[in-house]
Amino acid sequence: MHQEVTLIATVAVSFVCAAVFGYIADRVRLPPLVGYLIAGIAMGPMTPGFVADAGLASQLAEMGVILLMFGVGLHFSTADLLAVRGVAVPGAIAQIVVATIFGIGLAELWGWSLGAGIVFGLCLSVASTVVLLKALEEHNLLDSASGRVAVGWLIVEDLVMVLALVLLPALAEVLGGHAAEGAAHGTGMPLALTVALTFLKVGAFAVMAIFLGPKVVPWLLTSVARTGSRELFTLTVLAIALGIAFGSAQIFGVSFALGAFFAGVVMSESNLSHRAAADSLPLQNAFSVLFFVSVGMLFDPSILVRQPMAVVAALLLIIFGKAIISFVVVALLRYPIGMGLTVAGGLAQIGEFSFILAGLGVSLGLLPHDGQDVILAAAIISITLNPLVCTGAEALHDYIHHRWAGFYARYGHRRLEVLNRELDKIRAITEARERQHQLEIQELTETFPLFAMVDENSQEELLLLFRPKSALPGERVMRKGDRGDGMYFLSSGAVEVQVAGEPIRLEPGAFFGEMALLTGGRRTADVVAVDFCQFFVLERRDFNMFTAKHPILRQAVSEMARERTEMNVMRQRHSQPSGIAS
Repeated sequence: MHQEVTLIATVAVSFVCAAVFGYIADRVRLPPLVGYLIAGIAMGPMTPGFVADAGLASQLAEMGVILLMFGVGLHFSTADLLAVRGVAVPGAIAQIVVATIFGIGLAELWGWSLGAGIVFGLCLSVASTVVLLKALEEHNLLDSASGRVAVGWLIVEDLVMVLALVLLPALAEVLGGHAAEGAAHGTGMPLALTVALTFLKVGAFAVMAIFLGPKVVPWLLTSVARTGSRELFTLTVLAIALGIAFGSAQIFGVSFALGAFFAGVVMSESNLSHRAAADSLPLQNAFSVLFFVSVGMLFDPSILVRQPMAVVAALLLIIFGKAIISFVVVALLRYPIGMGLTVAGGLAQIGEFSFILAGLGVSLGLLPHDGQDVILAAAIISITLNPLVCTGAEALHDYIHHRWAGFYARYGHRRLEVLNRELDKIRAITEARERQHQLEIQELTETFPLFAMVDENSQEELLLLFRPKSALPGERVMRKGDRGDGMYFLSSGAVEVQVAGEPIRLEPGAFFGEMALLTGGRRTADVVAVDFCQFFVLERRDFNMFTAKHPILRQAVSEMARERTEMNVMRQRHSQPSGIAS
């Protein structure tokens, strides 16, 4: 195959195979992620048939990592994490520490180095965001207290893994590996200073992202959103994600993953974060699929024959070891039994971060290739079995509930009540914001029924396009003969359109100034405020752009303008005030 089409072939075959195997996985009630991994195995060098370009797939997978971490940051909720911090923070850290210690123990039995054991244990300690969220959604637990704790637990795991990705290259040589590619060699810098410098760089980047980002990114998103260009907004979202990720790696020396994560966190503070998430989701999903396919391409199925006991040991640690650790921690913290079982079942698998960390471990010479194959095999099998594990946890929950009903009702009840109160406060704040937004939309359509013709997304766009303006009684809002600069929508107060004869009074809900925009001519009347007035002004450029995308709205405005013109003509014929002219 010609080199020019290698990229196209890799992407095309990856998507086709991922779609086919993902569909098959879904039909047999497995997560589609399993299908994507199997598609990668089928395309890899270890299986017969078409072999994709692993180098190109790896680079595309890096895009998947960036967008995946951007999505994690975009949905990162500080409030939710603070609400469940009493169980999520100590629980996640305890699980990571204990699981890593067990991983080191297994590595020692197999004759691996300490560095390999640390990487191996960390890979087995962190769960997949995709799999956990899907499991919670299928069991309607995502908005429950147990679901919030599981998600908070996962966020803490993600943060610890982000830190591990940053520190591992700095510690690689000490742990028996080699420096990262492109890193300086032979600097003689003490380990403590190296770690301190790494933290300093990460801290400097975090401070800049947290304090400077919220001032720049929301302003930039709002400015671009006002253009009304959907593709430009999506492009800006991706430019921010990839730009911050690349810039952070080049300037501060931190990983692409950390840069993308902070890009998402910064963007989550914007009022347009939900739109940014919706617009970036298709590309995020597409490149995430390529990431899983590329991971599958690295997997050597022969590991199941060569080291079956290693795979079984890793699976036991993931499914039973992590589940027991999670449940014990939740129980020791005096939270309900049901919550412990939900967390234990949902986290009994490994995923995205495990793949990223394993790949980094191999590249640094810490983890042997067999170790990566064991991790990939354990990940694929644990993800495949996770629905059964969750079902088993739910069945055990029902059994305990019926067998020891009194103990079940009492244990952890107080802690759960406190947690529910905190979560209810957060839900109330979130719902209040959503209600406020809906009220703004509702008020817009009630005050100006004309805008009921367009969908809610377009109504949101209008709220961004509108320029607020006010006027005092007696102030001239519009002057006859001026060039039409915009269309005015009166939200409160009253104005008079001063035409020949008796002035025409306009009340809230009325609009004026459309004729000059439609005809390209000059203003034909003066408009004066007779009360304290508030307007929404749709400037000429925004008016033309918005009505071009919504011809039905332009037609309605044109029809009203035509009726006004006819009314003015009739009034002139009967020597009446000429009516509304603008």
